[in-house]
Amino acid sequence: MNHDPSRPRATTRVVSSHSVFGAPCWVSLTSRDADATEEFYAAVLGWEWRPAKLGDRFRMALADGVPVAGIAAVAAMWQMAVAWTPYFAVPSADEAASRAQERGGTAAVGPISFPPGRAALLADRDGATFGVWEGALIADWEKWRRAAPTFIRLHTRDAFDAAIFYGEVLDWASERPGCCEVHYEGGEVVLRSQGDVVARIESGALGAAPDPTIRPHWQVHFAVEDVAGCVRAAELHGGSVLSKGSDEAVLRDADGAQFTVTSVRER
Repeated sequence: MNHDPSRPRATTRVVSSHSVFGAPCWVSLTSRDADATEEFYAAVLGWEWRPAKLGDRFRMALADGVPVAGIAAVAAMWQMAVAWTPYFAVPSADEAASRAQERGGTAAVGPISFPPGRAALLADRDGATFGVWEGALIADWEKWRRAAPTFIRLHTRDAFDAAIFYGEVLDWASERPGCCEVHYEGGEVVLRSQGDVVARIESGALGAAPDPTIRPHWQVHFAVEDVAGCVRAAELHGGSVLSKGSDEAVLRDADGAQFTVTSVRER
């Protein structure tokens, strides 16, 4: 979702969801308390913060001056789960939401207007939550894409079936010029946009599992230099560790949102 719809400088090329349709274009955290969330992620990931133009409940995270993610402190107000969510660029949020519902998905929020665009929070037919964004992307979006500070992976029941669902909703592997490419590699579905790997889909999740970590969900990964340092900082600041290895760890923040830190060497 575009958390910073300010007018870009004249030297900044405005990127629209129309030109990168189907590709992940942002990640956003729905939280309860923006200040507490800022403190946690500043300690764990070293992020700095700037206000977004949508109001006091919205903030943008920066890593070395590059936009990384957005925070929307609306979980309590909108009665939404605290969670990290990937957003995909679409030409029409209304059309994408209709396509998702026609194919067994659900619409949790929207589509609603967030000038200069529209957004919707959806779930696929296995319950994994994702968003769609229609309109101008953040002014520094190309820096975000080049830096690749985030990566997303869908853990789902059946990767092939999920690829069909998202392909039909987001126009993956369609005849439209510029669409995302879908490949099947090593048992995974790999999504590429303009030649870059932007997402992966893997099978094996259990839809009825009591543990949310093995139910279908989109997992947001952040590239870091020091996985062990992030683990220590998360524990010191009220978070928890769900799993950890030398190059990757799955963490929960102090509010319960799950995310992964991955070594930049393994990205």
